[in-house]
Amino acid sequence: MPPLSDPRAYPALYRLASLAGRAEDPRTALGQVLDELIATFGADAGSIALLNPGAGRLETEVQRGMPADEVQLGLKLGHGVTGWSVLNARALLVPDVSVESRYIAVRPTARCEMAAPMRDGDLVIGVIDLESDRTGGFSPADLELLEQLALEAAHVALQLWRTRHLQAKARQLEALLTTGQSLVGKLEMQELFVALTRDTRRMMQARLSALFLHDAAHATVRCVALDTAGTAAIPAAEMAVAACLVGGSVQTRRQVEYADIQAPGFRDLADLPADPEAHSALFTPLLYEGEVLGVLAVFADHVHRFDDDEKRACASLAGLGTVALQNARLYARVFQSEEMLRKNEQLTTLGLLAAEIAHEIRNPLTVLKLLIGGLGLDFASSDPRRTDLRVINEKLDQLESIVLRVLNFAKAPAALHSRWSLADIVSDTLVLVRPKLAQSHIVLRYDPPAKTLVVDAHKGQIQQVLLNLIFNSSEAMAKGGQLTIAIGRELRAGAAFATIDVTDSGTGIPPELGARVFDSFLSGRPGGTGLGLAIAKRILDSHHGDIALAATGPTGTTMRIALPLAKG
Repeated sequence: MPPLSDPRAYPALYRLASLAGRAEDPRTALGQVLDELIATFGADAGSIALLNPGAGRLETEVQRGMPADEVQLGLKLGHGVTGWSVLNARALLVPDVSVESRYIAVRPTARCEMAAPMRDGDLVIGVIDLESDRTGGFSPADLELLEQLALEAAHVALQLWRTRHLQAKARQLEALLTTGQSLVGKLEMQELFVALTRDTRRMMQARLSALFLHDAAHATVRCVALDTAGTAAIPAAEMAVAACLVGGSVQTRRQVEYADIQAPGFRDLADLPADPEAHSALFTPLLYEGEVLGVLAVFADHVHRFDDDEKRACASLAGLGTVALQNARLYARVFQSEEMLRKNEQLTTLGLLAAEIAHEIRNPLTVLKLLIGGLGLDFASSDPRRTDLRVINEKLDQLESIVLRVLNFAKAPAALHSRWSLADIVSDTLVLVRPKLAQSHIVLRYDPPAKTLVVDAHKGQIQQVLLNLIFNSSEAMAKGGQLTIAIGRELRAGAAFATIDVTDSGTGIPPELGARVFDSFLSGRPGGTGLGLAIAKRILDSHHGDIALAATGPTGTTMRIALPLAKG
């Protein structure tokens, strides 16, 4: 405590303590602390410097009466009166600076100096320095009082820092939650990019934020979105990674920060915004399985050192952006896969029609060959009808060959069949449809079986059957619902089969269609070809398996796929 006999003690303590409730910004509060101390001790100049433990130096936070171009911004520990005070955690009074070797001249009129450390327990966080233009301008009693007031000043600053820190954390947490909910629903790429940069700038309270996408194949980056408080723009053209500031984050796969991009060495870099108000920059990579998908850039409107909390917040935003970007890309691939499935379905339809036509042609063609052969026609070599008969037989053989080629083409080559875990086939298929189900508000329930069931199958064709069933179920749950996939095992005529049940909570299949769901060209929805289940039936037949309508009703439908278990 300060000396009770010093009449300045309690008024000064009261005014300093009240700053904790009145001030909001720690730097503003430190300026008010310095003003109070200068008035209390009748000082001619003063400064408050904070310790940067990472750099091991004192950095002036506020000053009064010091020449702006001569303020010590990076004083090393132990240097000068203030550096000695911090290094030794002791207050120091220099009645006459002209005979003090530790004194570093900043003001030519200074004659007396005293400094006191700002402490949080045993930890020194900064120093208060006061100067007088009179030799012996400060007394030992002044030094003792300054030492005690420095403790109160440290308490005020720490309280404001902690309050601001908690406010920032609350703001960041709220922004992260809002951003996460917002980004998950963004399935259009550019909309996602704009939302990510906007939310990042708001959460970080930055001058601007930008998102760069990385093209690893060409070693380039491109700015795809920019959110700014000013009018700056970043070129949208492709830029070489090696020639950009973004490249540091791409190459190291780590966050990289720069103290001031307005410095001369940064002016020619193409990826920096043409904004004189943009100073400190933080670049955070969007990482997915070790690959840099892009870089999220944040620019502050002043020279600023990003603390660990700010870096973690940017890393969290970049992580959310990575997940959302992969989600959007996967969703785009799902739609592309669905479109390809529809095209494949059309091609399969043509193949099915061709196979049915070929099958129908083959029967009368066989009859014609048998009838001609049974006529026993044998014309003389000079008879022109002998040549006609030969040509007829050749053309019938040619037609039969064409029919056989069409029928064989419609069959899945046995060479394409492999041994597969049925759970793996189902899991790989569900990867394609999860985003579509989520958008349709359909809850997916799937628990892989405890025991691996292996089948000998054409994976692509089985996936085609599953996709067809899942899409049919989605159509039946237009307002959302639940889709359940279950894998089981059963015996049929002494043989072991693996089963897949696809169950939806839709409206069910009309009774008049239930018995004919696998007929060609039978469809219960507008725009349907009526061939999806017919093709699925043929695929399962070619696998010596089966597909059946297991159950249907107003509360949903279950389709069951059965495949023989692989032997051995």
